[in-house]
Formats: sequence, structure tokens, C-alpha cells
Amino acid sequence: MRHSKPDVVIVGAGIAGGALGTALARAGFEVVLLERENSYPDRVRGEFMAPWGVTELAKLELLQPLREAGALFTRRNIPYDEIFAPAEAEARAFDLTKMHVEGFGALCLGHPATCEIFAQLATISGASVLRGTGAISVTSGSRPIVSCVHDGASLEFRPRLVIGADGRNSSARKNLGFKVNADEPRNLLGGMLVKGVPSWPRDMQVIGVEDRFHFLVFPQGDDLLRLYGSYHFADKSRFDGPDRRAKLIDAFGRLTCLPYAEAIAASTPIGPFNSFSNEDHWIDDPTCPGVVLIGDAAGHNDPIIGQGLSIALRDVRLVSKILGEAKAAGREPDFRPYVEERAERMRRLRITAQVVTTLRVEFGQEARERRARVGKRVAAGQLAPLPASLIGPERLPAEAFLPETIEKLLAS
Repeated sequence: MRHSKPDVVIVGAGIAGGALGTALARAGFEVVLLERENSYPDRVRGEFMAPWGVTELAKLELLQPLREAGALFTRRNIPYDEIFAPAEAEARAFDLTKMHVEGFGALCLGHPATCEIFAQLATISGASVLRGTGAISVTSGSRPIVSCVHDGASLEFRPRLVIGADGRNSSARKNLGFKVNADEPRNLLGGMLVKGVPSWPRDMQVIGVEDRFHFLVFPQGDDLLRLYGSYHFADKSRFDGPDRRAKLIDAFGRLTCLPYAEAIAASTPIGPFNSFSNEDHWIDDPTCPGVVLIGDAAGHNDPIIGQGLSIALRDVRLVSKILGEAKAAGREPDFRPYVEERAERMRRLRITAQVVTTLRVEFGQEARERRARVGKRVAAGQLAPLPASLIGPERLPAEAFLPETIEKLLAS
């Protein structure tokens, strides 16, 4: 067994791990990233980055590489919805470029492509990225131990710090016995990549509701779109079975509130259609001796509001800053600021997702009336947690997340 003592071992070289590996290698740390995959598959997630996440990218000096790789920026959101005629929805479009100082809007780029870019940047920056790594085991302690198998050889690392960045099914987290808190599942969210929709404006995203279907559309490069649909567990069979990709396209083709429904109906699926239950998972303290968890490994927000990438990049910035400052001062890093900030951030986003689910994944006449009522109140400036998903949860006052604020917002 070969032994090594790098400064940091990162388990997982996806978006969170690759970004952190890049940041730390640039800061002079010796970094090893262990990645299970040899190439990054389409996991039907991580295709949309909220404006506050774009700000995190810019602070990490990682925005330009994604722009050069063809990332699109959605500058406007059109609320095509059964409660509006299409022309009224277009008149209610809101400008995503005003949500952050960079002024780009929200970012859309394929998850596999983003992972690959960050893995390559980490390598260029001096990190070692070991793909196809298996049998990863982590032991915590003042000098933690990571063992694995790579290219048929058994390896052991004794770094100063291990960072778990291996996603929502994190083996590092399970290995170390972290307690994960979770809400009850609320509904299902499924997505799929399609091609053949050149008429879709590349700067436009759509979030709406019709009948018993909450739909989201985000553009990708060329004529590609990422389609998402959210629906109740009771409607699971509508989107299940071997023809589920055709069923999703049919659901979009039937939308009367979406002017581009006919174009989507003629599109071709080029990726899998997978659906997941919607709920929050969180860890009260994602650290233990010699180990820190980041990104989905540390707990993920209900994907109904698309915060995963932004959360991960905030984690990367905070953890890399703590490590950099500790290195410069010649002391051990103190991760308490990260733990405290993340706990409050996730709490606020958890509340935001619950409100969004109430508004968009409850159906029927009462739900339509509620959605219209709340829309008018938010437009008039009434305090609400909803902007947190675009501008970042810390930019709203604490009062926005109080039960009485939400009760007033949703009241009949």
C-alpha cells in the first residue's frame, strides 16, 4: 500500500469538490481529489445556478471559465402560468440581472460539463485528481486516514484534513456516522434534457403551473432545453414506466399557458428522465475531527428552488477562506463560522422551499387563487422569504422567515 501525506484530501471531484480543489491548489495547498467516476454522467440536476451563486463563482474567480465554455445566462424569468394569459405573463417578466452586482442573471450549463471544467481547473492549478477511485474509506481524527483503490493499487492518505464533497449519497458521510435530519418528502421532481427547440429564447427561463403540473424550463447551448416537472406522489404513474420520457414531453406539449409547448412537443430526448422526492436534508454540524463536509454531502435543500449549486459554491468559498487564513497565520483552522453560517443559510432556504411548494405544487382552484393573491402581495412589496432563492438568504431580514410573516403572506 502506497502512503501519502497531502495537506487536504477531497472525496468527490464534482462541482463542489472540483471548485474547492481548484481554490485550495491555487492557494498553495497540496490537494488530492478522489473521484468515483471516470466520466461525469447526467444526473438530472445541477443545471441552474441562481444569481447569488453566480456572485459566489465570481468571488472564487471561477466564473470566466464557465463563460468561455458556453454557459448561458438567463436574464429574464417569464411566469407562464394558468392564472395569466401569455401576454400578461410576459408583461410580468422580471429581470434576473438585477439580482446581483455582476449583472449576468442566472447561469445555465450542463452538470457533466461543469464538473469536467472544474476537475481540469483543479489539475491545472496543481491538484491531483484520481478518477475511477473505489473502496474509499475515511477515518476521522487529528490526522485522519483515507484509504482507497485506484488503478488496481491500494492507497492510503494521511492528510491534515479530509473534505467530503461526494454528493447527497455521500459515502464519506455514511462512513463517519453523521446524523442527517430530513423533512417528510413533499412531492416528486423529474427532469430531462431535450434537443430540437431552436425557437426557445436563450436568455429566458420559465417557471409555472398548469392543472396538476409544476413546470420549469432552462435553456442549454444550441437548441437544447432542460425540462423539469414537479407533481404529487399520487400522479407518479403519469410519469412512470418505460415510456416515461415521452410522457414528460407530452405533459409539456399539453400546456396551454406556454407559447412554446408545441415546439417542446416536437423535441427529442437526449438524456435520461429521472425523478426524485423533494425534501430537505441537513446536518447540524457537518464537521468532526479532521473532516469537513460541503455541498450536498453536508445536506441539501429541496431542489424545488434550485439552490444546490449556489449552496455548494458558498461552502467552497467559506471553507477555502478559513483554510487560507489559518495557513497564513500558522494556526489550526476554526470551522465554527462555516458551521454557523451554513446552519442559518439552510434554515432560511428550507423555509423558502416550503413556501414555494405551497404555492406551486398544490393544485386546484384554492391553490390558483392563493398563487394569484401572493403574487400581487409580493409585487406590492410585502415582506416574503421568496427572494432568498435569487438574491441569497442572508440579504433578507430575519423577519422574512418568521411564521407570522408567512401566515400573513399566504392568508386568504
